[in-house]
Amino acid sequence: MSIVAREIHLKSRPHGLPTAADFTATQRALPQPGAGQLIVRNSFVSVDPYMRGRMIDEPSYIAPFELDAPLDGASIGTVVASGDERFPVGSTVTHFSGWRDYALIDAASANLVDTSRIPAETYLGPLGFPGLAAYAGLLQFGKPQAGETVFVSAASGAVGSVAVQIAKLKGARVVASVGSEAKANWLRELGADAVINYRETTDLASALRAAAPEGIDVYFDNVGGSHLEAAIEVANDFARIVLCGMIEQYNSEARGPRNIYTAVKKSIVLSGFITPNQLHLWSDFARDMATWIEAGQVKSRETIVDGLDNAVPAFLGLFSGNNVGKMLVRLPA
Repeated sequence: MSIVAREIHLKSRPHGLPTAADFTATQRALPQPGAGQLIVRNSFVSVDPYMRGRMIDEPSYIAPFELDAPLDGASIGTVVASGDERFPVGSTVTHFSGWRDYALIDAASANLVDTSRIPAETYLGPLGFPGLAAYAGLLQFGKPQAGETVFVSAASGAVGSVAVQIAKLKGARVVASVGSEAKANWLRELGADAVINYRETTDLASALRAAAPEGIDVYFDNVGGSHLEAAIEVANDFARIVLCGMIEQYNSEARGPRNIYTAVKKSIVLSGFITPNQLHLWSDFARDMATWIEAGQVKSRETIVDGLDNAVPAFLGLFSGNNVGKMLVRLPA
């Protein structure tokens, strides 16, 4: 069996917001898998905001993308050729070689999953790294208690929407920030007690104070910038701020909150974390999240675009808020 894979490569390192010119599509023939290798036909490919940081050539918690080489990211697909008896042809696996329709991977990097009860795309959202980010960030660092107020920014995204639902499961009052009324309506369906459309206010701190008149005890930050400043302003003494992402600043020079000294005066704890450092929680996370999903206590939504040629537009759409829930690229069978 001869397989030619289509791949998306990084052509140049973007300055500011990436453009389509920073990427290119190419093809290459895949060899037959050797011992301990698999060829996977990808069904869904994930695009995520953190990938923007990997387009910069500087040291970080994860290696930068190489130029003129395939991009990578979470994906799920079907094994079509196998050099490992643990992964028979036809089995479904998750892995990290996305941005291509076929991938030759080491079997050690693949995880078998069961899609008979949970849809395949869920393994790239609530049951994947976005879900783990929400689970670990909120429960390990935010530690919401029943009756406390939790504020979540980018709350309609893959991470934020799960964080909102976990906070509700823990008995918290939840304030969510989103960028459209359609997104606001979905967050209300998920149980958010108050929703702010940040695009409709010129004073985010005042809007947050109105939504949380008793102050906030936990802030799950996916945005940074103006949202982080507003959260510090409205936070109660001894509040916990969980720094998960800062999409407002991924395409510009990062700056710290102008009111950072308020965190000193209020004894606020700011905790940054990265999801790969939380893999020790995976078994607990997978058990709890699967239970919540099957009980209908955690719901998800995907924004799906079709075809590998639309992977770059899907990725760029993350920075203008085009997604509700997880942004995925669906590839033909």
